[in-house]
This record gives sequence, structure tokens and C-alpha cells, in this order.
Amino acid sequence: MAWVGRTSTDEHQDPRQSLVRQLGRSKSALPESWVIVCHFFDVESGRMELDKRGRGVNYERYDVPIPRDGGIADLLAEAKRKDRRFDVVICESTSRLARSMFESLAVERELDRSEVCVFASNEPITLSGGRAQQILQRRINQSVAEYEVLNMLELSWGGLCTHVREGYNIGKPLYGYKAKKIRHPNPSKAAKGITKTRLEPDGVRGEAVTLMAMWRHLEGLGFDTIAERLNTDLEKYPPPEPPGKERARKAWSKSSVAEILKNPKYTGYQVYNRRARRSRGGRNKPNPPEMWVWSPEPAHEPLIPKWMFDELNAKSRDRQGSRDGAGAKKDRRATRTYLFRRRVLCDCGRRMIGNPRHGRTYYRCHPENNNRGRPDKYEGHPATIYMREDLIIAAVDEFFSTRVFGEARHEIFVAELDQAGDEERQQREEQRQRLQRKVADIARKQDNVLRQVEDGDPADSFTQGLRNRYNDLESERCAVLATIAELDEKEAQEPAKPSRDSVGLLEALPRLKANLRRAPEGLLTRLFDLTQLTIQVHYKTGEATLKVTLPEEHISAVAEAASELEDEVPAGCIKTAGQSLCASCTCPRCDSNAHWTDFESAASADWATGADGVELYAISGGRVRGGCVSDNSPLRGAAALAPVRCSFRLSYPYQRQEDPGDRSGYRGPCAAARARRRG
Repeated sequence: MAWVGRTSTDEHQDPRQSLVRQLGRSKSALPESWVIVCHFFDVESGRMELDKRGRGVNYERYDVPIPRDGGIADLLAEAKRKDRRFDVVICESTSRLARSMFESLAVERELDRSEVCVFASNEPITLSGGRAQQILQRRINQSVAEYEVLNMLELSWGGLCTHVREGYNIGKPLYGYKAKKIRHPNPSKAAKGITKTRLEPDGVRGEAVTLMAMWRHLEGLGFDTIAERLNTDLEKYPPPEPPGKERARKAWSKSSVAEILKNPKYTGYQVYNRRARRSRGGRNKPNPPEMWVWSPEPAHEPLIPKWMFDELNAKSRDRQGSRDGAGAKKDRRATRTYLFRRRVLCDCGRRMIGNPRHGRTYYRCHPENNNRGRPDKYEGHPATIYMREDLIIAAVDEFFSTRVFGEARHEIFVAELDQAGDEERQQREEQRQRLQRKVADIARKQDNVLRQVEDGDPADSFTQGLRNRYNDLESERCAVLATIAELDEKEAQEPAKPSRDSVGLLEALPRLKANLRRAPEGLLTRLFDLTQLTIQVHYKTGEATLKVTLPEEHISAVAEAASELEDEVPAGCIKTAGQSLCASCTCPRCDSNAHWTDFESAASADWATGADGVELYAISGGRVRGGCVSDNSPLRGAAALAPVRCSFRLSYPYQRQEDPGDRSGYRGPCAAARARRRG
């Protein structure tokens, strides 16, 4: 006979004693003259798949006084040989073959094909007669064994989830935090010195996490660039240490920065089950967010605000595959650069790419190019959208000259600040009053129903209908109250509204008239990086929104770049966007755009709450608008943010007409000119 045994790791039992006990019970159940001639055992989980079983060497850690001839894989391999040493296999119970009934049956099937019988010490061993009773009892034992495993896993999982929801930490504290021991709530365990842990910020490491989030959010830096900045001063920004000291590289890497900025624990909430450690087909496999376990309330001090964390992870998908900076690629084939690379964004969520056509530079969005076979990805999107670079720089020049560096920037901001703030407050108050009136109306209807039900017969159908009506009204009232509570919560979470004192950032900048269209590209790139310039194209309305942000921590650098502009660029051009240029300028004319021209004005302004505070913007109607926000810091110790946003309208100067002679999909004046040249 061959004896097979198995025991799990030493987390909750002694493998040595368990294997000795299994062998003893198996010998006691053997008939006379039956002899065990070989021993196969493993120290591993019985829930592993059969093809992964018997390959470990964990048994070598224990001084097991049983001669080992191999594991379960060696048993199955020898059973197929003609010169095998056994005819029968015995074990303490079939759960020692495998905890899963499927895997246990697979072992039985493999041995049965080799004409090897399997017996267990907790089952009747019969050599004659039918096997029906034996098989029935075995299947019952296998079902009970699998039930016990699943029930134990579910109970332990529920305990872990309760532990996390109460705000306690599991495992090693993540980078930026240290463990704070808490007295165990169970008095008997507390008497034994057992504790639980929560998280608290860990000095310079916690500050490094906050700084990484600010660089990512304010400057839009990639993980590689952040890692390079951190590596410049490892004493100020100590790198993380992995559990295995031999794997420590003693420097920041792209993956370590990405792991920190994608970890939701830094928002103050306790989060568990982000990775499948021992299940779902592999160790350390990421779980989808819907499987994560969150604490209902923040359990420790946040290092990254929740709203900033959500925005960072939403933008990470948009930035995937994009590099930092506006310089040329590290590719010998790259022959040109684009001034607004990664700054022109389409409403479809894609970055518009540079495209030279007919001696001009355009920015193009062509979604069908990388979504072939998936028309739902660009439904309602024009085939191709173009924007000319010279028109973009003209609008940016006008905005910076008027709203950022202009003489009347203070007056413009204050006038629009009052108007936009009053409109937003009025709209919110009107919505709250409508909801409160609806609650009062529902309460009045409920009182009417109650008066009719008071003297009614409970068994009467009319009375029962009134009761159902009252319940419906109560459900409606609860829904309206939930909407009011959500409105109040949203208002409470909004950053502080800007005031007239918030224009200090604008006043820190010089007043000058600079022609950005003639400035060196390197200087413009630096200015646009500092002010985080973006152009959002709204193809459905034919508009584009230009956004500039002035962070307080970089305001001196913006002022320095502006002074360099004044020194580098001669102040000779007084023409505005959309007009012919004067003799002192070499910029192209702006009145012949074949795609987007005629910068129109905007008249209505609204407040929008974003991750960097309250922003003022306008996208329709009478003249270009812009504004500043307060310098209140969204992070502990973080610099204040002051966004400035304006919008300009771009309209099509032509009708889209079919041109059978042009196969490019473009239907503009250039296509018509080509058609005329073809005759």
C-alpha cells in the first residue's frame, strides 16, 4: 500500500504532529497482512489546483519522522508505471487528497485509470460485495469537507471586513504612515497584550506623498518625472523599503510612485482587498474596484484629498502613453515639435495631435483612426476636427495680454467675480426652495390621507389604498430629503469662494504687453507649463475653452518668465487676434482659416467647482471672460491655487458640402481648391 498525507502550513497547526497522526490513524484502519511500503505527503494548501500540487519544498522546514517518497504528483506518476510498488492507496480522509471535491475526484479518476483503489480510514474498507455504500459515504464526507472550508473562509472574510470597516489596519503600514497601536476592544485579548493598529502620518514620508500628489495635480507630471525629482534628494524624500530587504533598490522608481498615487488609503479611508493574494488564479493579482472593501468614514488623517485622488486617477487614463515636456521625441526620425502638444483636448476625451498640412500646423482629432470596428466609441463625433495653431496662439496671446498681464485685469476680475458668485448662489437657493416646497406639499398630502384613514375600517379596500398612497408619499418625501442633504453636502465640500482679496496672485505679476506669437518656443513652453495651459474643444457647440491656472508656489516663476518675454519680444505689434498683422510682425494672417476662425465673444459666466478650487469660465455669448479663485490651500501645508479660465468661441466659416473629387474626408475651401485644380 501507499500512504498519502497532506497538511497546511504552520499558521494554525503543527505539520509534524499532523502528519504523524494521519499515518497512525491510517495504519490502525488497515486489515491484517496489508503493509504500507511508501509514503507520499506534502505541506501545502489543499485548495491548490492539481497541476500545481506536490512541487513545493516547504516540508523540508520540519523534522518529519516519516520517510518521504514524494508528493501527490509523484504518487500519480508512479501509479501509471507498470513497476509501481503499490496496488492500493490509503489516507486519513479524502480531504487529505484535496479540499475541493473537484480536485479530489480528479485524483480518484487518475488512480482508477491505473487500476489503483483508494481507501480512507474514516470509511468502511470492504474487499467484497458492492461499493455503493462506500461511495455514498465518501461523497458525503467530501461535501462536508468542502462545506467546512467554504464556511470557514466566509466567516473569516466577514471578520476581516468588519475589522477594516472599523478603521483598523491590516499588515504592514503603507509608505507615508506608521502604525499606531490601539488597545484591543476584547478585554480577554487585551489582557494578553494583543493590540490593533491604526495609521498616522510618518513625518517626512507623509510630506513626500502629499508633495507627489501636488506635482501630479498642479503640474501634470508623469510618474517618471516625479521619480527623478524625488531622487535628487533622498534624505528629504526617503524611498520606500520593500518587505524583502534584498529587493530594495534605495531609489525611487516609476512603479513605486504609481503605486503610491493609485492607493486609495491615502485619502484617509481604510481599504482592503485591492489585490487577490491567494486566489483568482495567482498571487498579487489586482481586483476590480467594485470588490474593494472601504471603511464608511475616514479612519486616519488623509495625505491626499479624496477629490484630488479621484481626479488624478481619472486623468491617468487620459495621460496613458503620453510623455512629459514639449520637446522633440528621443527618436532620430523626429524632425519637428508642436507648441501645444498635449494641451489641446477634445471633448471625446482624446488629445488632439499635431498635423502639418499645406504649410500650416493643425491640431487634429480623428477618432476613427484608432477605433476601427468600434463605431460606438466615436458616435456623434465629426469625422475629423482641425484647429490651426496660429489661431490658437492668437487667442492665447490676447488672453494673457488682457487677463493675466493686462492693465485692467483687476477691474475685470472683480466685476465678473460678483456677477458669477451671485448667480451661483441664487441658482442653488432656488433649487433648495423648490425642494423644500415639495417636501411641504408632500406633508400636506400625507395629513389629508391620515384624516381619511383614522375612522376607516382596516379591512376595507379603500382604507388599504389610502395606506398604500401614504407609503408612496413617504418614499417620495424621503427621496426629496435625500436630494436636499446631498445638495447641502456638496455645498459643504466645495472650496471656499474667492473674494476681492483673492486677486493678490494677479497683482504679483507684472503689467506688460507681450506678443506671444513672436516669443521663442522654449520660453512659451516654460510659461505654458507654469500656468498649466489647456484648450478644451467642444465640437458639439463649435466652441473651445482656454484654461490657465496660477499656482501660488510658482507665481514668482511666472513673473520671471513674463519679464523674459518683455525682454525677448519687441513691443511693436498692436493688432489683435483675427486682424491683419502690422509690418513689425512676421506671424501669418488670421482671416483665412479653413477650419476654425472668427474668435467671437462670451457674455455669460458660471462658477464651476474643480479639484483646484472654484473656477470662473464662460463659453457663450458677448465677450471673453476670465477670473481668479481664492488662495485657500486644499492640502495641509500645500500651496494655494488660483485658477484663471477664459473661453473663446470658434465657428465654422463654411458649409460642409460633399466633394466627390476629394477622398480625404475633408470638405472645406482647400478641398474645393483642389477640385478646381483637377478641372
